[in-house]
Amino acid sequence: MIAVLDYGGGNVGSVLKAIEYLGKSAQKADQPADLGSAEKIIFPGQGHFGAMMKGLEERKLLSPLREAFAAGKPFLGICLGLQALYESSEEAPGVAGLGILPGSVARFQGIFKVPHIGWSQLELRSENQLFHGVPEGSFVYFCHSYYGPVRQEACAVTEYGQTFSAGIQKENLWAVQFHPEKSGEVGLRVLSNFLNI
Repeated sequence: MIAVLDYGGGNVGSVLKAIEYLGKSAQKADQPADLGSAEKIIFPGQGHFGAMMKGLEERKLLSPLREAFAAGKPFLGICLGLQALYESSEEAPGVAGLGILPGSVARFQGIFKVPHIGWSQLELRSENQLFHGVPEGSFVYFCHSYYGPVRQEACAVTEYGQTFSAGIQKENLWAVQFHPEKSGEVGLRVLSNFLNI
């Protein structure tokens, strides 16, 4: 079973529809048992970092998420679902993230328009299952005011005033800052690649 994490926010419906379009079945997961029985987990996100972490805590999903990582279940974070993997975010000072990746999520600075909304190009930095068949320089759809730092886990980056992580991988964990469910054929290819890992 593919579990699409529901913490009380995010774009769960759009992701479920995209998965169905690709010929796969998935279900909303908002209880610890849902994650325990899942073969793969997708963490879609949009909204506020603090509200997201509070929603996960209230639904008692934090420990099951960490257990799923440790068990090696394939995991895909989307947008805020990528940012949740870091230790913290400037959006919610004092609120701890999942801490799977070191560092803190930062707000765009020195840019005329924040949030970053629209289509921007991917720079692929390494061979990766998630981006198999995705051409270098492909455009994907973003909608965010905060970004994850570029570290060794970054397999794709994008430039918007600052260079930031557009795609990351760490062992069984993948995450993207863009919205694959809103990124046309390229986004569907990324989502399909994950579903077939």
